[in-house]
Amino acid sequence: MKSLLALSTMAVAATAWAGYNIWSNEYTFSQKQLQSAIESKFPQQLRYAEVFNVNLKNPRLTLNPAQNRVLTQVNVSVLSPLLLAAPLNGAITLSSGLRYDKASRAILLDKPTVDSIDFSAVPAQYKQQLSQIGTIVAEQVLKDYPIHTFTSDELRLSGKTFEPGAITVQPDGIAVEINES
Repeated sequence: MKSLLALSTMAVAATAWAGYNIWSNEYTFSQKQLQSAIESKFPQQLRYAEVFNVNLKNPRLTLNPAQNRVLTQVNVSVLSPLLLAAPLNGAITLSSGLRYDKASRAILLDKPTVDSIDFSAVPAQYKQQLSQIGTIVAEQVLKDYPIHTFTSDELRLSGKTFEPGAITVQPDGIAVEINES
């Protein structure tokens, strides 16, 4: 009876941790949850070198388990008096690692890089500037962006305190190892 009560208590506590699995000691986030976290950062408007207005919208998140990275493709519109009269429209794909920041209790996008820039109708002379803008976008928009901040309750169970450990990108989400501290 005592062990049934203990299991029952653990099950109730586990449901309070929406993505916590007591059997694997992992907290999981679905791709849909990660997409929602990224979407809250957009749309973005940036100004680069005082002459480029960069608008970012419609982020689409995919997962790359083989490289343990999160990919974010964003629609980009660049307008500048130095360019053509109409904005240049395209897409940038950014790749980010993930890390845990103990001070803020958050899982952050780490070291974002530009994987690709696709402005198919852009003249060759603008490709270098667009590449530089892509690098700035990665640095300003996604570097250290928190995709989840743990509450103190999420890191405490049955009087014990836990700390996130290894973060693994999976085909359908991410798993965060939880270790007793």
